[in-house]
Amino acid sequence: MADAKKKKTKRTNRKTDDADETVTDVVNGAEADDPIDSDAPQTSSPEAPSEEPASQEPASEPADDAIADFDKEMHAKYEKVKRGDLHLKDLQKMEVAELHELAKEEGLDNVAGMPRQELVFRLLRERVQKNGLMYGEGVLEILPDGFGFLRSPDYNYLPSPDDIYVSPSQIRRFGLQQGHIVAGQIRPPKESEKYFALLRVEAINYEEPDKVQRKTSFEDLTPTHPDRRIILETTPEEISMRVMDMVTPVGFGQRMLIVAPPRTGKTILLQKIANSIAANHPEAYVIILLINERPEEVTAFQRTCSSAEVVSSTFDEPATRHVQIAQMVSTKARRMMEYGRDVVILLDSITRLARAHNAVAPMSGRILTGGVEVGAMQAPRRFFGAARTVEEGGSLTIMATALIDTGSRMDQVIFEEFKGTGNSELHLDRRLVDRRMWPAIDISRSGSRKEELLLDPQEYKLVTALRKVLAEMDPVSAMELLIGRLKKIDTNAEFLMSMDVS
Repeated sequence: MADAKKKKTKRTNRKTDDADETVTDVVNGAEADDPIDSDAPQTSSPEAPSEEPASQEPASEPADDAIADFDKEMHAKYEKVKRGDLHLKDLQKMEVAELHELAKEEGLDNVAGMPRQELVFRLLRERVQKNGLMYGEGVLEILPDGFGFLRSPDYNYLPSPDDIYVSPSQIRRFGLQQGHIVAGQIRPPKESEKYFALLRVEAINYEEPDKVQRKTSFEDLTPTHPDRRIILETTPEEISMRVMDMVTPVGFGQRMLIVAPPRTGKTILLQKIANSIAANHPEAYVIILLINERPEEVTAFQRTCSSAEVVSSTFDEPATRHVQIAQMVSTKARRMMEYGRDVVILLDSITRLARAHNAVAPMSGRILTGGVEVGAMQAPRRFFGAARTVEEGGSLTIMATALIDTGSRMDQVIFEEFKGTGNSELHLDRRLVDRRMWPAIDISRSGSRKEELLLDPQEYKLVTALRKVLAEMDPVSAMELLIGRLKKIDTNAEFLMSMDVS
């Protein structure tokens, strides 16, 4: 009885790090703020402090055995959940029709006409009530109050009912930053709560949680010139990628501007680039970021580029939403780069992103030509400037479209702001489109800096000779000649070797 009273006193007097952290649970005998080692079951009560006073009597052996058995049982059940079909991420990826069919199979009532996010929430609650545990994953967004939520890319990082609450003490204890991909055990909300809560952190960016402390922050990494090439050439019929491979070779860490007038094929070009990277470099993580885009274009990207993460904010959403989604994508890419990953962001378009930042920028009274606020371009420049390859391993490649000839003075000013900040430019020409020629690339105005680091010495010599020949021709004739020759030869290597450079 004395031991039981002492344990009860400890339980009631226990203090938390933050008064707002009400997401504790005893599903597995632990608080939400206290991570549990996933590799080994707990052998003692997590309620007990690390050091017992000398005068305290040891707990009875039967009680210890009962606690150990309970922990082993819960650990085994949790490992089964991780390997099973109780993953939040799997539910979030399902279509609405699939969710309704699943709800019918699991006996949920009154789900007709229910929105997708609420349906996922109902399924989650039902499954957790049956099994007691659930495995969740998401990208961390930290709010100004100190706590955070795990957002899903399937919802374009929008707040949703099935977001997972992360307490401030968990964020401090593990050194979590915005953009980290966090996975772990979750529990359903209690009566006074709205969201699922993270009980223990299982992985950060798909690695052990303790490794995050040993990672070098993005700002301290050493940027270098891109020297690892991204091969875009795939099939003989894919002329656009073959031309890009020769005219504007791309490397991991490239910062490319695709300068395009309206209706010159930039959207199709981005889709082909995404599919080429997926085919030739499956280890790279591709994110397609669509800002102020038409909804039908978003659907086309999702269906055409199934291997890439497509994140969008359509034109009917506010400018604050455009800014928020770009920040989430940028921070996620930076965190992945810190873990040594090669990340590629295809942005359409940086012009619309800059317009959104200009719309939400505070009025300073200092306005540039075209109505652009003086400080509005700083955040888009920071986004674009994050592209780099680093000595420590990992890279962030950004290929962004910039709109010109739209009739807007603001768009022209935005382009001038970014002109020269990239290390590669690809110019599309309206005259080629009028001739129904694709890709509509202006060869003489396109190119990459330090391309000798990306090309083989012999290839560099042959490409230089080719550019000299094409530079003497007008853009239409040059592209017409190049496309005609490439259609007759299956690979770029064969085409270059067949050239007579004598």
